[in-house]
Amino acid sequence: MKLILAILRDEDMEPVSHELVVAGFRVTRIASTGGFLRRGRSTLMIGVEDDKVDEAIEVLKRCCTMPPESDASRAILFVLNVARYDHI
Repeated sequence: MKLILAILRDEDMEPVSHELVVAGFRVTRIASTGGFLRRGRSTLMIGVEDDKVDEAIEVLKRCCTMPPESDASRAILFVLNVARYDHI
């Protein structure tokens, strides 16, 4: 199992979260700030099976809009190994 941490611009949060849920992924949102001028950011935690990582990343790529700043990224993604996962 993997955990994807996706740091997105606030304006992308709702459409990205919606599309991930429609695609069958469970999503947890964490409000966060950082970067230049402390612009609004949010972090998504997405738990996925190993074989679904690429599918989740494709949803993120498709739904994140291009920022107006030419040097800014659409999202920052971390894919981490998960030793154990319990849904209680």
